Amino acid sequence: MKNSKTFQKIGLLTAISYVIANMVGTGVFTSLGFQLAGGVTDLAAIMILWLMGGIIAFTGAQVYAELGSVMPRSGGEYHFLSELYHPALGFMSGFFSMFVGFAAPIALASMALGTYFSNVYSGINPKYIAATVIVLVSLVHSISVKSGGVFQNIFTIIKLLLILAFIIAGFVITPEPQNLSIIPSSVTWSQVLSSGFAVSLIFVYYSYSGWNASAYFVSELKNPAKNLPRSLIVGTLVVTVLYLFVNYIFLYVSPISSLNGQLDIGAVAAGDIFGRKGGIIMSGLISLLLISTISSMIFAGPRVIQVIGEDYSAFSFIKRKRKNGVPLIAILIQSSISLILLFTSTFEQLLTYLGFVMNIFAFLTVAGVFIHRKKYPNIERPFKTKGYPIIPMIFMAFIIWNMIFMFKEKTVETLIGLATLLVGLAFYYIAKALALEVNES
Repeated sequence: MKNSKTFQKIGLLTAISYVIANMVGTGVFTSLGFQLAGGVTDLAAIMILWLMGGIIAFTGAQVYAELGSVMPRSGGEYHFLSELYHPALGFMSGFFSMFVGFAAPIALASMALGTYFSNVYSGINPKYIAATVIVLVSLVHSISVKSGGVFQNIFTIIKLLLILAFIIAGFVITPEPQNLSIIPSSVTWSQVLSSGFAVSLIFVYYSYSGWNASAYFVSELKNPAKNLPRSLIVGTLVVTVLYLFVNYIFLYVSPISSLNGQLDIGAVAAGDIFGRKGGIIMSGLISLLLISTISSMIFAGPRVIQVIGEDYSAFSFIKRKRKNGVPLIAILIQSSISLILLFTSTFEQLLTYLGFVMNIFAFLTVAGVFIHRKKYPNIERPFKTKGYPIIPMIFMAFIIWNMIFMFKEKTVETLIGLATLLVGLAFYYIAKALALEVNES
């Protein structure tokens, strides 16, 4: 009975909450401006863009659900790649997660929160606001899994209610809506086939990132064989529908000229719906809903870092937990890195760099389902990918296409991402050598 009280397990609704919160954040309220600046300005093309992002996320979520149900250990790609390919590849993924994979999105979401909040109180530096939020939310998740879950559920419910209110208000009270047609035209297809559309998938895929959130804390789920697939799939479908409506509303209420290249898209659109004062208030509310995104990543990321500490003696200090199971050291490490990135990087640099490396590991993980089925053809699979092998192949094709254009258009950032992986590989061999020395002594 002592252990059951000490280590709280996460139920299905909270797991779905983490997935939705992890997905709905910075991207959907910031990336449309970059897409418009990149030449994707047709409404139907933008809807296709966001629908394609949802399809990519949904196909990936199915594969992660299958792999997680047969390999139920926390760690996400770190665990999957270590088991399916080689521990070195898994370590590289975990190293990336430790230093960038979660820390960078936390910095990005906090940066966006600070930008929106500064629209309400212009005298405050947005980065100071962002840093304060990172510290406070990290403290909440350092208390206990239960308190973190309650905090997450409350702010995710607030987030969904605010988004629904924003969508309804856009349809009902916009004083001067734009004249839009969602029917595809020749302009639509020319934009869909353009390099700008492919590059825009960088931002869209980032906006959907988080569809695999519950795979990072499988060990802490109640009935993971059932709840992991349900949380991933339900969360992804809900977010896809929300994203389509939100982006439609942005273009319905605001002219493209006022959105083009803007980071705080939500604030611009809110101003066109509610007027100047209403827009300022909505900016504050949008900053509030980003708290659940930050919270979700602050919870999930340390679970990857902690598992690395369990597997490699050189990093054993990272695995230390409080008596209630909270990986306190891992939380402190991740939050510290997030704060460093917050004050040293620009938004677009972080986004491109992060997206390219995430694509590599997601591609290899989804490809791993073919390896797992071949190695273990008779193993019981609590969840099977629907439409196999077509579904994982769709995901892989999209990712390859996206990565080619990312490399062509953002060569420097993608090369920096690859360099990070080489650093991770070097640390893997250092960790192995240190472990060997300890064993020999």
